[in-house]
Formats: sequence, structure tokens, C-alpha cells
Amino acid sequence: MDLSDERREYLQSHLTEDSVESSPMAQFELWLKQAIEAKLQDPTAMVVATVDADGQPSQRIVLLKQTDDEGFTFFTNLGSRKARELEDNNKICLHFPWHPLERQVIVFGEAQPLSKLENAKYFLSRPKESQLAAWASEQSRPVSSRNALMQLVGQMKQKFADGEIPAPEFWGGYKVIPNKIEFWQGGAHRLHDRILYTRTPDGWSTSRLAP
Repeated sequence: MDLSDERREYLQSHLTEDSVESSPMAQFELWLKQAIEAKLQDPTAMVVATVDADGQPSQRIVLLKQTDDEGFTFFTNLGSRKARELEDNNKICLHFPWHPLERQVIVFGEAQPLSKLENAKYFLSRPKESQLAAWASEQSRPVSSRNALMQLVGQMKQKFADGEIPAPEFWGGYKVIPNKIEFWQGGAHRLHDRILYTRTPDGWSTSRLAP
């Protein structure tokens, strides 16, 4: 399949050093708010990239659950492939592909596990069906069939039929502490705008990257 003619121009906007916020987290939250207001599908969806012991990268889409001045928070099964890889190497990369706005954001940083209290607080806010799924699924492990998985969900329903469903010990979250964040705005003739924030001892510096 020849895809060499599959292209379009990016003409919606520009990004300059003078137009961005002094803090990359403030700039990210501004863009995220605009993505939500534009009614993009899954605006909080991000590609999470980790690396295994052999140096093999892997990626998957995860939903961002919180941002603050420190970084980006997401949750997962702590036995999953991503969690096992982060245990050995906590360097991580996040990618937000907001194609309809001709924007993307790339976050480089390190993942720090959340406390049990933080994990439980978020877990209890989830829909009951999602809580049951977390208990039933040994994420990233082989499962014989979907029917077998649904049987496990049924068992969890019976087990927790009465009362609150507690957070599993094998489930939790990470906060990604960024050291670099790149904001990309598409430009005409492939002259895209790329503004990179880099953490310094005094805060953050910004620079423009060639497209």
C-alpha cells in the first residue's frame, strides 16, 4: 500500500515563545481545557511508553486522571506489563495526540508510585463495574477466553455483593514527574511550531525546536 500522497496542510494556529505560559503544566491545562471544550473524543487519552529490561519499548493508551503543578497521574494494575517495566526503569514518556486541533504534547519524565491512601481514594470513586473488572483481571497475563474472564467478573460480583468494594493491593497509580514537555502545533508546509520546556534548578526554560 503506497501512502505517499496521504497528507494535508496544518493551518489552524501558531505557537510562539511569547504566547505560551511560563509553566508547562499551566500550558498543558490550557490546551487540555481547549481539547475538552472542542468536544474531542477521549481528550484525556494518552499513549504511555515504557521500556523493558532488554531495551524494548512498549506503548498503550491510558486515561489521564489528574494534573497538578507536580505532574500527571494515571492508574493501572500493578502486575501489568507497564507496571513491571516501571519497577525496573521508572523513566516514562506520555503522548497526547490531539489531531483535530493539529496539536500534540509529549512528556518526558519519571513515574513515582502513589500511596495506598491515594490509590484507595480514587478506586472508591470508580463505577462499581470498573472496580469489579479491576479485581477480575490479571492485566497483561494470558486468559483462556472472554467467557473465562466474564466468569471471573461474576465471581467478584458474588464476593462483593454486600458492602463497599476495597481497592486491591495489586492496583494503584503513578504520578509522572516531568523533566521535559514539548508542545507541537501543526504549521503550513510542514513548518510546525515546537516549543520545549526543560526543567532547570530555577524552574523551567523554553526553547524552539526545528520542525
